[in-house]
Amino acid sequence: METHIQEALEILAALGVPMTGLTARRKEKMAKVFLSVAGLRPGMPWREAKDNLDAHQLQSRQIIAHMNAHWGENISSGSYDDIRRKDLVLPVAAHIVLNSAKNPNANTNDGTRGFAINPLAAQAIRQFGTPGWAQAVAAFLQGRTTLAEELNRHRDLARVPVSIRPGLTLTLSAGGHNALQKQIIESFLPIYGHGCAVLYVGDTTQKNLFVDKEALERIRFFELAHDKLPDVIAYSASKNWLYLIEAVTTANPITELRRRALLDAAADCTADLIFVTAFPDRDTYRKFAKDIAWETEVWLADAPEHMIHFNGDKFLGPHKAC
Repeated sequence: METHIQEALEILAALGVPMTGLTARRKEKMAKVFLSVAGLRPGMPWREAKDNLDAHQLQSRQIIAHMNAHWGENISSGSYDDIRRKDLVLPVAAHIVLNSAKNPNANTNDGTRGFAINPLAAQAIRQFGTPGWAQAVAAFLQGRTTLAEELNRHRDLARVPVSIRPGLTLTLSAGGHNALQKQIIESFLPIYGHGCAVLYVGDTTQKNLFVDKEALERIRFFELAHDKLPDVIAYSASKNWLYLIEAVTTANPITELRRRALLDAAADCTADLIFVTAFPDRDTYRKFAKDIAWETEVWLADAPEHMIHFNGDKFLGPHKAC
């Protein structure tokens, strides 16, 4: 059974279904649904896969029944909508599975509609494991952009470019949090950073997107594997200041507890620490104002030339322990 599931995933990926970001369980269910739509049971060869021309069209509840009977599932028949919305959405979008024509006038969401393997895809599927597999895949993909390519292109277009220093630009994944990190690097640091260099930038999809490990080691900053890393770390050599900056759109400002944890973790650091919580605007800041730690700084991206200083004997600068 496991071999069939892994082969099903290999076939789906080769025919253009994106796998990035899917959990193991999501992949497993998608594979079992695909096998069921193809009319396959454990031990059956891929050459016996059925398609829409064979009039093999299964409704969502029938797919569930097939999975329960042959592929080790115990899914309630009431979960039929999950089959369509979650497990079939990618194979259908990739034109491997058809929302079939048993009832061509039915609404797309109508539970009486069936699902079937696209006959063009079936020609490749039946060749899996044979010398003709690669050629059959190429024939299916000829002249079309795969779903995986299309989604990757959309993700790339949505990425946020960030200039770290001359000649070095990063691309962050799209989203409000990373857009705020871009503003921190390109607006906050040039104004308040005293010529600092960015040493670390995280990303919502890749925690250690950019790391200047050697520079961090020179000032004896704590291990990068540490789970308390802030979003942006920058260092001003002229001031010997290390900026620890959190970008907050929905959670995790520098609270008293967070500040204490960072101080403890960076106890051996030779630079003076500056703690900054950055917010996109005043409305977001208001939600967290009561949680901000004393002896830290707050910066609002929509008012970049102003800062809010939480006490201490000075404005922006490191605060020595009493």
